[in-house]
Amino acid sequence: MSNISRRKFIITSSLAAATSIIAHGCSSNNSQSATTDSAASSTAQLANNSTVSNAAKVETTKAKLGFIALTDAAPLIIAKEKGFFAKYGMTDVEVSKQKSWPVTRDNLKIGSSGGGIDGAHILTPMPYLMTINDKVPMYLLARLNVNGQAISVAEKFKDLKVGLQSKSLKDAVNKAKADKKSIKVAITFPGGTHDLWIRYWLAAGGINPDQDVVLEAVPPPQMVANMKVGTVDTFCVGEPWNAQLVSQKLGYTALVTGELWNDHPEKAFAMRKDWVDKNPNAAQALLMAIMEAQQWCEKPENKEEMCKICADRKYFNVAVADILERSKGNIDYGDGRKEENFAYRMKFWADNASYPYKSHDTWFLTEEIRWGYLPKDTKIKEMVDQVNREDLWKQAAKALGVSAAEIPTSSSRGVETFFDGVKFDPEKPEEYLKSLQLKKV
Repeated sequence: MSNISRRKFIITSSLAAATSIIAHGCSSNNSQSATTDSAASSTAQLANNSTVSNAAKVETTKAKLGFIALTDAAPLIIAKEKGFFAKYGMTDVEVSKQKSWPVTRDNLKIGSSGGGIDGAHILTPMPYLMTINDKVPMYLLARLNVNGQAISVAEKFKDLKVGLQSKSLKDAVNKAKADKKSIKVAITFPGGTHDLWIRYWLAAGGINPDQDVVLEAVPPPQMVANMKVGTVDTFCVGEPWNAQLVSQKLGYTALVTGELWNDHPEKAFAMRKDWVDKNPNAAQALLMAIMEAQQWCEKPENKEEMCKICADRKYFNVAVADILERSKGNIDYGDGRKEENFAYRMKFWADNASYPYKSHDTWFLTEEIRWGYLPKDTKIKEMVDQVNREDLWKQAAKALGVSAAEIPTSSSRGVETFFDGVKFDPEKPEEYLKSLQLKKV
């Protein structure tokens, strides 16, 4: 990939990969994965250990799931901490902190049998990139959230008043180029959601992300530290890192990503195909637990407890205040702008946030083609049908007792409209791609 710096991957990710594969989590009190010590018990003995009378017998009670320290990982963490996994018979689920998205990918590639993981809180495009590029077949089982990310800018650019329009940053980009310097833009993973959001935003303002700036991959928890020392000028990441940047007065939020695309899909729950195919009942039990956790996380009265749990050292290791307000939809941009109960807040369940619309995955694959991460001849529909298992989501939803009104009847949410007026018709991805001025393809 052109202009993607590997420096931070070398420094922050390669070492992390080695340690993460050996030992998951980061707690110092041996409870990093909040896992039980019942590994010696046989699967047969535990298979019926569900507190739900009509729950299917699971093939295994064990699963290793990864997460990154981001607020949208809350459904996995809450499913563990509130006992939802155990409720559906999955009594030995390990929820393990990953150092970066490359570590998540690598641990999924080797699977739990090799010391890795079976599934994860993951950037929505990653299961597709793994299936196509890494030849590790994946299933996308649920969306974990919509909205809830942001693009933030260093304090030194405050006078530019960078906001929804990236055009205000263009003069700084041009000046840096004239001085033979560069504006450094941090993303979390090449081809991931944050990469695609900031690419779309830059391109909409006439800034070519592959020629006019330098894109650098940085693990989410290290974004603020990199901004502090001046190694990045702007970044796109999930919470709580944008809020933390503002609280430390190191920069400000230009926009939250719901402003780019209202109720845009974000993280997903994905698992290795071979694990799901071998353990269909266990996969459904995991889905039911995570979906119940999403419902729990959505309730306003649970926000504070959710944030307190996630802020713990073994999960995010941050102050509760860094998570709480934006989880409630209260956005302090850090430049004088403030929003209360913002419409673009993160949603876990409301407005079909959990449903994995195939139309959304179609957009992601189209954007991967746009920026050269996938070849132009990628068979989009075929890949979406292979990876996206909305059928399993519906099956789990019915077993969970989700009302028919909350189960979408279509694989498509229809035509989507972005902040710049551009429309995406999932039935005509080629037309959308042709209409875009800046692209690699």
